[in-house]
Amino acid sequence: MSTKRYEGRDVLTGRSVRVTARSGVVEELELLDTSANLPWISPGLVDLQVNGFGGIDLNSADLTADDVSQMTRALADHGTTSWVPTIITQSHDHIAERLRTLAQAVEHDPAVAAAVSCAHIEGPFISPEDGPRGAHEKQFVRDISVDEVRRWQEIFPIGYVTVSPHWDGAPRKIAELRALGVHVAIGHTHADARQVAAASVAGATMSTHLGNGMKAEIARHPNLLWEQIADPTLDAGLIADGHHLPVAVLETVVRAKGVDHCFLVSDSVALAGSPPGRYTTPIGGEVVLSADGRLALAHDERLLAGAAVSLAHCVRFAASQTQLPLSDVFAMATRVPGKLLGELTGRGSVGTITAGTRADLVTWDSQLNPMEIISTGLS
Repeated sequence: MSTKRYEGRDVLTGRSVRVTARSGVVEELELLDTSANLPWISPGLVDLQVNGFGGIDLNSADLTADDVSQMTRALADHGTTSWVPTIITQSHDHIAERLRTLAQAVEHDPAVAAAVSCAHIEGPFISPEDGPRGAHEKQFVRDISVDEVRRWQEIFPIGYVTVSPHWDGAPRKIAELRALGVHVAIGHTHADARQVAAASVAGATMSTHLGNGMKAEIARHPNLLWEQIADPTLDAGLIADGHHLPVAVLETVVRAKGVDHCFLVSDSVALAGSPPGRYTTPIGGEVVLSADGRLALAHDERLLAGAAVSLAHCVRFAASQTQLPLSDVFAMATRVPGKLLGELTGRGSVGTITAGTRADLVTWDSQLNPMEIISTGLS
């Protein structure tokens, strides 16, 4: 059995440590007396919302198991060692086929099996209204169907489903989804504050990219945004790419809800890392990618069509452009989503460096660019 040692300054504590790993598992952590010339070290990043990356779109009808394998390795190159594939609004059969492809990838590639433990279905049970619906195709939007989710669950583990709680009977159906072992997030919605509160009481535990997927203008108060920020039982996903949320909003949500109830997501799509230009995609159709990385619908550039950056980019943005402590930024990209992923799957938490856990580690330079990625599935 191979034993390897890695040294660095732990981003969550600031302490200099030596991590000893044996056969892909953390065996021991030691406190070092010096921090001279040591890089930062963190758990591998945990991204709970990935639509695509590196030219691969998880929602494409042409998706293959090899594509998922390739994408897993591309994400790892950017420091993301655990991630949740996001399949968006489409027909039942289309979503089922994408889930079958994920199942094949997990079965045949140990790297995918280590990185991917469940899927996120974002829609089709969302708002049909322009604005809250975002880039999702209106023709496939429909009422919440527990039976559909049950059938998807038989193909591949569904960690969570994003729904709009404006639908009639939403609280009852949310409770039924939880009884299936599927978590529920509130998102892409025009629901009012009372409907959001009812969804939370019924069992919703997350907010999908809070602050986005809603009307551009809402009532001062009460409204669905305040309700979700104030609710301590709803953990908030936040896209920190510099386009989805202004810095002041990002800081305010984190301070109001607390770091332990916020997690960063990339919401990345296949165009992440691509040059500026006009593209045709399975999500949103014609889109425009600006030089600054902003991705918007071509027919209405006020509406975003996902993000074109990695989670590491979001970490760098939050660390450099906000007043949030570095330890909090990394906690929202490792420890917090890692704990949530453990709850979604029942397989135990990731996102920490603790004896007995998987040795998924990343070292970072002073500009927070990944230097070395150590991933159990890729070793």
